[in-house]
Amino acid sequence: MTTVPRNMRNHWWWRPGWSVGRRFYTWHLTFEGQHDVHRLAAEYRSALAPLGPVLTPVPDRWLHLTVQGIGFVNEIAERDVEAIVDAAGVRLAAVPAFGLRLGPEVIDPEAVLLPVHPSEPVQAVRDAIRAAIGDIIGDIPEHAEGFRPHVSVAYTAADGPTTPISEALTTLDTRPAQARITTAELIVIHRDNLMYEWEPFASVQLS
Repeated sequence: MTTVPRNMRNHWWWRPGWSVGRRFYTWHLTFEGQHDVHRLAAEYRSALAPLGPVLTPVPDRWLHLTVQGIGFVNEIAERDVEAIVDAAGVRLAAVPAFGLRLGPEVIDPEAVLLPVHPSEPVQAVRDAIRAAIGDIIGDIPEHAEGFRPHVSVAYTAADGPTTPISEALTTLDTRPAQARITTAELIVIHRDNLMYEWEPFASVQLS
């Protein structure tokens, strides 16, 4: 059984290195055109709406599964990023496209998360991308261990007790969502507006 935290903390504190205007290269799985994922996210947004500004619900456009960061835009040469994309293309060509099931939710201290199942194909995508980064720049950022693939449907926007969120979700009667993953996306992300927003840099096809 998952232990629900007693208290939530504001997700939007500025992590080291981050500030308004900074941009970051990172690999995500995104969900454009994934209508069943959008259906489920909308159900969570509706259930959590009475909590108002305590939570920041994620619009369909910005739903994502974080896979692997590369670095801040001003700290890595674009030619190296392009080379990483090429290397990732070679490695991901050996990773088959796959289906995912999202949900049910887990309440994290900073978000309402939808774990994804099975996790192994997502791990295979991450392993291929990490190897591609290592091929080009040697040092691979972020830890290999501790990866828990998930999609956040809402982030906490204030410190406070978990109880109101738990109670709001008890009214939710929904089924998990199904998604089909055929590409991995390299994006340029920011958090200037209390939301993870991005511009696409490259899309790499799985086999």
